[in-house]
Amino acid sequence: MKFAYRFSNLLGAVYRRGNLSFSKDGNSVISPVGNRISVFDLKNNKSETLPVSTAKNITCVGLSPDGNLAILVDEDGAALLISLITRAVLHHFHFHKPVASIRFSPDGRKFVVTKENVALMYHAPGRNREFNAFVLDKSYYGPYDETTCIDWTDDSKCFVVGSKDMSTWVFGAERWSNLIYYSLGGHKDIMVGCFFEKDSLDLYTVSQDGTLCVWESDTELDGLVLRKTRLPAERGEEKERGEGEEEEPRGEVIRGKGERPKEKEGTKNVRYKQRSKHFFNKEGDFNNLTAAAFHKPTHILVTGFASGIFHLHELPEFNLIHSLSISDQRIATVSMNSSGDWIGFGCSGLGQLLVWEWQSESYVFKQQGHFNNMAALAYSPDGQYIATGGDDGKVKVWNMTSGLCFVTFTEHTSSVTNVTFTSRGFVIVSASLDGTVRAFDLHRYRNFRTFTSPRPAQFSSLAVDPSGDLVSAGAQDSFEVFIWSMQTGRLLEVLGGHEGPVSCLCFSPVQSILASASWDKTVRLWDMMDSWQTKETLRLTSDGLAVSYRPDGQELAVATLDGEISFWSPQSANQTGSISGRHDLKMGRKETEKITSKQSAKGKSFTSLCYSADGESILAGGQSKFVCIYNIREQILMKKFEISCNLSLDAMEEFLDRRKMTEFGSLALVDEGVGDGDGVELSLPGVRKGDMSSRHFKPEIRVSSLRFSPTGRSWAATSTEGLLTYSLDGALVFDPYDLDLDVTPASVRRQLRQAKWAAAIVLAFRLNETALTQEVLEAVPHHQITVVCGSLPDVYVEKLLGFIASALERCGHLQFYLSWSQSLLTQHGQKLKTRSGAVLPTIQSLQKSIQKHFEDLSKLCDWNMYTIRYAVALSKQKGVKRTAGDALCDKDESEDSEVMSEDSLEETDMLFYICHLIEWLSDKLSC
Repeated sequence: MKFAYRFSNLLGAVYRRGNLSFSKDGNSVISPVGNRISVFDLKNNKSETLPVSTAKNITCVGLSPDGNLAILVDEDGAALLISLITRAVLHHFHFHKPVASIRFSPDGRKFVVTKENVALMYHAPGRNREFNAFVLDKSYYGPYDETTCIDWTDDSKCFVVGSKDMSTWVFGAERWSNLIYYSLGGHKDIMVGCFFEKDSLDLYTVSQDGTLCVWESDTELDGLVLRKTRLPAERGEEKERGEGEEEEPRGEVIRGKGERPKEKEGTKNVRYKQRSKHFFNKEGDFNNLTAAAFHKPTHILVTGFASGIFHLHELPEFNLIHSLSISDQRIATVSMNSSGDWIGFGCSGLGQLLVWEWQSESYVFKQQGHFNNMAALAYSPDGQYIATGGDDGKVKVWNMTSGLCFVTFTEHTSSVTNVTFTSRGFVIVSASLDGTVRAFDLHRYRNFRTFTSPRPAQFSSLAVDPSGDLVSAGAQDSFEVFIWSMQTGRLLEVLGGHEGPVSCLCFSPVQSILASASWDKTVRLWDMMDSWQTKETLRLTSDGLAVSYRPDGQELAVATLDGEISFWSPQSANQTGSISGRHDLKMGRKETEKITSKQSAKGKSFTSLCYSADGESILAGGQSKFVCIYNIREQILMKKFEISCNLSLDAMEEFLDRRKMTEFGSLALVDEGVGDGDGVELSLPGVRKGDMSSRHFKPEIRVSSLRFSPTGRSWAATSTEGLLTYSLDGALVFDPYDLDLDVTPASVRRQLRQAKWAAAIVLAFRLNETALTQEVLEAVPHHQITVVCGSLPDVYVEKLLGFIASALERCGHLQFYLSWSQSLLTQHGQKLKTRSGAVLPTIQSLQKSIQKHFEDLSKLCDWNMYTIRYAVALSKQKGVKRTAGDALCDKDESEDSEVMSEDSLEETDMLFYICHLIEWLSDKLSC
């Protein structure tokens, strides 16, 4: 269980490509991020990444009308059917071709998938409990080019498909005698959106050149007549089937290029006529319309453009409601929730995800990840926040509870190479290649210190001493280490002696000793208290890449270029052990490499190290998709974590795909030209609009930084995919403890009715159900807490402390659970002290929860005190004569102020209570 870390969340990236979808209630937005899916709860301000992933980047997502199922399709057409309730994969399927769009019918019985120039209609999974989840019903052929968009009528009788050949095709979901297919033109560019009017066959079509066509049908939905026999032109014969149908041998085939059926007596074929045509205001040749969404109940059309502008129009009159520029990048997708109040926008160029409330003209949600590689991360001392730095020059701070970024610092003008927190947790220090080290205040959200060197230098490493007074940074061009004072901002010393770039710095947690690793095959230990002299010099077998101190400061780990991790004693400067980890990296082979992955792995090594909270194991990562965790005492590999299985990234596969090999070499070496190829689009410098300079590349998988949480319950890694967090906490895992036949929920509640509180708590923990345990604890009377804590067995004390720590984060019964924690720590403190190594993560998690409530309550108390002072100051400034009525009003106001002051006093007492408990916890931890 010690190494049973599971994928917890993906931060640092909120949107990559694909379509956005709102949940059924409209309070959550589902966003594809690479080959994973993130769900952002807009109501509760939380984010969650589902523990499922596809083989390549997700291009389209289909959500069922009831919101329980979702179909994820990647670049190659591989699909996953997942349950949004259990977060599990239900079915695998492959469409064998890239899929353009997917859409469920409003009644949930069918869904349509478009690939190339064909639309495939399947029976929705789970309706008939069939063995095969995806059963093909019909294949529709009509467009000459690739399809782009789909929409259904409200009664699921017909659907419409837009294409790149500038045509729109209306198909019947059933065999209607008066509507088999209908083709519409009128556009001069690629179709972006096609939408049915509410409860009607009337259509709106939008093309890329900014043209809107309004189509009126002469038939209502009730006028569709069911046909009983099939026409010869619609019978799918094997000799007439194309390449796409060979993969789907079953199902009816409807060809739009066949002969149109003749009208029968009493039945008139459905016909369309163009009612009107409108044009959007174009601002330049490159302001193409890129995304569109239509909300049928409110008749609102939302359109996004390549310049980052979006418009809101009311149809069919085409009245402009609102227009706003939200970005300078192309809007890739637009979506509206069920009520039509919120509009979701995705910008793939910058990785932005925005939710806009158009009635109040305000942002509901606005997040942007690092649009380049993430280079470094750091945990705050209480584990609540993570700071990240990226190649885009930004420093972002993420809340671990919500998974969202709440502040971004953009003062750096070049790549950020390292970030760290000070010991108090209120200051973030970052180093950059722009030649500056900056300190940011998390109270006022500003850059209050900027450290520079006498000569311009590119800083590649950073460290802050435990007291927070000294800031050190290593230069990769001048081979020097610079020391500044945090208080004054002055340069104190320049440490010279290294003969190569300084790759990593680390301060000892218990002494004023700075360790610096360099490419000159040495690690130098600098004494900050003794004239900045070199205390020891450790000779390495190869270039030093990373250095890390054990939490107790009694051991030093160094990663070198030859793939080894060596362990040293800082006191004696002797090597105590080493681990050869080159074979554990298991490098993949790049597409353009001409050597095998085994030969390529000889030049790879670990570039980031981090000790666990107890100091017994160490995390190591580098230019690979694996993160290794080693046991230091035994010097063996305990577990390997595969951080990604996304084949859209380079260096993922160990062997080359023989299908991509030709007699002239690999197809990856062939320049496919501008705008072609897979991967990430990258514009050349100097070009702001258009894709004339776009080039595509495949990012290489790598891990740039690793950190363990101070609580020891989780760890995080910055990779090519984003900020990945792994945690020991699994909410959906049922893990009973000492279970037998007598341990049932009924027996637990029987003990509660008999007022046997301790026995009920023990039984609840043996079942290990969170809801039942919370029910039992909250049923215990407040005056019985001390007695129950004293009668608990020792083995359940730590379990109860861990549960209280997690309950404090999500529950509002603050004083009740604080009373539990104080009683447990007071009565069992000495026994817990003997097992401090095992209990320390639980105590730190409890301190983190209490600290969060302390900060919230302190802000509330300060606000109340300021309000009271303001009211008192206003009353003193009134110097006018007062009547008897005024005096009576003053009496009422004074009574109100007394009530307010009593409330504030209660909150202040609660604050003092929490402060006392935090001080008591800190004293215990220091002991």
